[in-house]
Amino acid sequence: MKNLTRLFGALLVILTASQAGHAADQPETGLSLLQEFWSTLESGDMRGHEALKSKAFQSAHEDGGRDLVQTQIFIQNLNHRDHALSEIRITEEGPAIIATYFVTASQTLGDKRLPKRKTARMTVFLETDEGWKVIAHANLNPLNK
Repeated sequence: MKNLTRLFGALLVILTASQAGHAADQPETGLSLLQEFWSTLESGDMRGHEALKSKAFQSAHEDGGRDLVQTQIFIQNLNHRDHALSEIRITEEGPAIIATYFVTASQTLGDKRLPKRKTARMTVFLETDEGWKVIAHANLNPLNK
C-alpha cells in the first residue's frame, strides 16, 4: 500500500509538471507567432505575411469585414512602421491561440497618414496540417479619424 501511495504521488507530480510545461510553452508560441505576424508586415515581407494566413482568413475593421483577397488588396496600400505591442493576453483552446493586445504604430494608408495611437487588436491562430495559420484578425483602429 505504501508503494502504491508513492507511485500515485509520483504520477501526480509528473502529470502536474507536464501540464505546467504545456501551459508555459503555449504563451511563448502565441507570442512568437504574434511577433512574426507584425514583423513581416513592418518589414514589407508581404509573401511572408500572407504565408502566415489561412485561406479562410477574415479580418474585421471599422468599415466592415474582409476576406483574404480583400485584405491583401488593403495591405498593399498600407505602410506600417515602428510598431509596439502591449498588454498582450494569450489564451489557448485546442488547436487555437487567441491573442488580444494593443498596438501603437506609424501607419500611412495610401497617401493619408493615420494618427499614431494605441488601439486594440485581436489575432486568432489555428494549428493546421501546414503549421500555425492566422484565421482571423480584428483591427479596432478608426480609419477616418
